[in-house]
Amino acid sequence: VSLVHINIIITFTISLIGLLIYRSHLISSLLCLQGIILSLEAPVTILNSHFTLASIIPIILLVFAACEAALRLALLVIVSNTYGTDYVQNLNLLPC
Repeated sequence: VSLVHINIIITFTISLIGLLIYRSHLISSLLCLQGIILSLEAPVTILNSHFTLASIIPIILLVFAACEAALRLALLVIVSNTYGTDYVQNLNLLPC
């Protein structure tokens, strides 16, 4: 196991622990999810280095990660405008 793989595992683990610990605020949960996604992208980039189209795969994954981050930011803006806060406990998904 190389040093790159160890760093990827550490990054994934720290993001997962952060998601479990700091789940009270929506913004911290979304940032931890983004860290998990980016740490899962790195092994795909390393493993696909032998293919011809290996240079385009990381770009596609980064575009998907950026689009997902933009959607999460839009969700955060909508939730904070609707509820006035980003506390996850105050979010009511089933208003009656």
